[in-house]
Amino acid sequence: MLDDRSYMRTPYRPGWSMTTILCVTLIACYLAQITLEGLKGQEWVTNWLALSAPGLAHGLVYQLITFQFLHGGLFHLLVNLIGLYFIGRAVEGMLGSAGMLKLYLASGTAGGLLHVALGFLFPRFFLVPVVGASAGLFGLIAAFAIHAPDDPITVLLFFILPVTFPAKVLLIAFGGMALLGIIAPFAHFTFEPSVAHAAHLGGMLTGIFWIRVLLAPGRSWEFWRPFARRSQPRRESAPTLPRRVLRSARKRAEELPPGEFISREVDPILEKISAHGIHSLTERERQILEAARNKMAKR
Repeated sequence: MLDDRSYMRTPYRPGWSMTTILCVTLIACYLAQITLEGLKGQEWVTNWLALSAPGLAHGLVYQLITFQFLHGGLFHLLVNLIGLYFIGRAVEGMLGSAGMLKLYLASGTAGGLLHVALGFLFPRFFLVPVVGASAGLFGLIAAFAIHAPDDPITVLLFFILPVTFPAKVLLIAFGGMALLGIIAPFAHFTFEPSVAHAAHLGGMLTGIFWIRVLLAPGRSWEFWRPFARRSQPRRESAPTLPRRVLRSARKRAEELPPGEFISREVDPILEKISAHGIHSLTERERQILEAARNKMAKR
């Protein structure tokens, strides 16, 4: 009965998903970058569009956005596109298109700010300009791992061997690599000096903050426990929602014919999930979905 609804199909809405739009945008920006490098030189692109501490010091604040759409080469672009395509779709289904885009840009911006901050504090080690979508991508990975820590994620080791990990293991591994990459210069040994590890770490911290704080009011001081299981799912309206309202939702499901109940009560909720993600639901809407599930299970 529900699978004939447009938003229950794949894709569940017309047009491109936000993940696809971002991937195409990154490709288009890379082509524009190559063109600008041919016309004005690579140094011009780096000075004006890549993110750097000197650039922000001179007021080029737009670099916090432009650097996220530049790449250091075709391989760099392909790695980010593959990661964005697979993890972006999962996060988009979780947060909605707008939520996924906001998280992606916020993670990239926060990651860039952390790199620049270290550049101001330790110019000897972190003054290198930054380009790439990795900070935003790592924010999406962290958000998914915090939301569904035990869900499997498969990565291609050396782009050949598929290896599957729980999402939380992948996040811990990436976080450890980022920390090691930040500490490495001070320990006087080299660890992928061309990688902006501080930007990666900033993106991951943003993803954790986004799920554990911004989407979980009342638990704002527990984001330091990223993998702690919540005793109950978040309920936006639970403190103020009268019990009679919850009972009325169940009673309405029992009184209405299945087709009418789905059309009048369930369809608008599913539309809301497809547009804004499941986190946007109120307690009453969650109760209606639960009542619908029970009603269909009895048939």
